Amino acid sequence: MDAMQICGDLWIALGIIWLVGVLRTKPTQERTDLGSRLAYRVFTVLAYVLIFGKRVIFPEWLLTRLFARAEWIDVLGIALTALGVGFAVWARIYLGQNWSSAVTIKVGHELMRAGPYAWVRHPIYSGLLLAMLGTGLVRGEVRGAVAFVVLLTGFWMKLGREERFMRKTFGAEYEEYARRTGALVPKFRG
Repeated sequence: MDAMQICGDLWIALGIIWLVGVLRTKPTQERTDLGSRLAYRVFTVLAYVLIFGKRVIFPEWLLTRLFARAEWIDVLGIALTALGVGFAVWARIYLGQNWSSAVTIKVGHELMRAGPYAWVRHPIYSGLLLAMLGTGLVRGEVRGAVAFVVLLTGFWMKLGREERFMRKTFGAEYEEYARRTGALVPKFRG
């Protein structure tokens, strides 16, 4: 099996876990508007089409190799993909019934600050970005780097909306949490 197939299988496993998780969520109390949801979802879909698209006709520059193929790069890419998927799954399981694919506040929503949420406020996005970075390394083409930037852009848009909802819902408690933790990358204190 080639490295890109392994990465694809890891993403498929993530998708299956996500679908199972959808069955167990709390009812929604408040949700962002449809326009906002569509905006960041377009970026997410585009990123996945860029990284995995096989039947898509891409401009030649997107298919340009960034570096020569090497086994160590494939191994590193698979490891980063697996680590990112694992981190996102851990965060998703930890979040439990508070999770939603859209920016929402659930009935009885709880502020998570332990587990992966002790490291970053948005560990699912962090994990998915790390996995995209790994898969992009295995892809080795410009489109992998572009897919990472597109996914980051979509998550940054979504993250901003989530932060506003969290601040509105949890107030000073969330402000303190935000001071101690990074949004996507841990804050290291000296």
